[in-house]
Amino acid sequence: DLDDAITLTKEGDRYILGVHIADVTNYVQENSALDREALKRGTSVYLADRVIPMLPHRLSNGICSLNAGVDRLAMSCIMTVDAKGDVIDHEICESVIRVNERMSYTSVKKILEDHDEEETTRYIDLVPMFEEMEQLAGILRNRRHQRGSIDFDFPESKIMLDEEGHPKEIRSYDRNVATKIIEDFMLLANETVAEEYYWREIPFVYRVHETPDEDKIKKLAILINNFGYSLHISDEVRPGQIQKLLAKIQGTPQETMISRLALRSMKQARYTPENDGHFGLAARYYTHFTSPIRRYPDLQIHRIIKDDLRGRMNEKKMEHYQTILPEVTRQASETERRAEEAERETIRLKKAEYMEAHIGEVFEGVISGITNWGIYVELSNTIEGLVHVANMYDDHYDYYEDRYEMVGEHTGKTYKLGETVYVRVIDADCLTRTIDFEMADEGDMEDGEE
Repeated sequence: DLDDAITLTKEGDRYILGVHIADVTNYVQENSALDREALKRGTSVYLADRVIPMLPHRLSNGICSLNAGVDRLAMSCIMTVDAKGDVIDHEICESVIRVNERMSYTSVKKILEDHDEEETTRYIDLVPMFEEMEQLAGILRNRRHQRGSIDFDFPESKIMLDEEGHPKEIRSYDRNVATKIIEDFMLLANETVAEEYYWREIPFVYRVHETPDEDKIKKLAILINNFGYSLHISDEVRPGQIQKLLAKIQGTPQETMISRLALRSMKQARYTPENDGHFGLAARYYTHFTSPIRRYPDLQIHRIIKDDLRGRMNEKKMEHYQTILPEVTRQASETERRAEEAERETIRLKKAEYMEAHIGEVFEGVISGITNWGIYVELSNTIEGLVHVANMYDDHYDYYEDRYEMVGEHTGKTYKLGETVYVRVIDADCLTRTIDFEMADEGDMEDGEE
């Protein structure tokens, strides 16, 4: 989905950042057959082996794509950002843009991170702008960090499929300098647009993330206490407290486990016509403005913005939006959950299918979870499997919930979270999407992989 483009210039110590988003509303009129189907789908769904788009390819890959070298309609948010990262002026407008270069994350990473000579020479005219983008993104990230924004940085699974759709390789995929730059700019545009329309008191769609339940945070505090970490909770939990915890555990064996537990203690973000702020981003105003090709809420707010810019936001229009937005946001939140679940399940399916070809092999992994039915082990390629207590033959093991430990009754052998272990694959089931391991020794590694 080529639905966003960036421009950046610098005037003194101020940055003029333009975030330009494909104008989908021009081609998808309200209550048309296209619009009704898009609302029903709510979002594009990205499965391991295919994309189920919200809009037809002729739109999403055609006239709405911001392809290089052609004029395209867009909705632009042009922001003047000072040296501290504050937006001191902005304009939201309809625009016509012509992209001069379609860049990939890989290319920009090669230029900024790897200092690749060939790539730098190829895009020599744009390199100064990329460098300024990196500077500005750093300023914005630092500003968010100071206000307490939480950054969960889990490695994602990258699944490589062959022509028949079978997984041939699975590896972990981390965000790089280029993906972070675009993320930082999109976050800023989303906040700027949300704040503008909040103060204008125009019916709108917000992306809200509420404060976590006190009970869940208390449970998290008790659990992390066992690992020597603390979470100071006063009257109300603040995002900065979670952020500080994540900073403390960075690089420790418990990092992934505690990060996941912290994430699970949060509420799920959702769409609503009421602005209740975004806890995770420590933002008072937030919306989704930047992906109308693949998310219905973005399409909906582009429509509202356009009605406003064109002077059509009269009392009747305001009433219309106040009437439809509760249902639109409920539907968008539901379809988002459904899509996320489908995406997760297909990844689990492909992981099980991949491991079917590796039964009997030994791998190195890290204990990612301990329960009374067994030990979860995660491999370096993000695949997770279970060593069931029934498959722990060398002793009878007891689970100590307060310490998250599994201890052998006779040998006293202890398994702890974050510990490195070696496991043999004994089963992989595509139907249940589960993978079973048993404990092994490092000496058995020759058939497996690091």
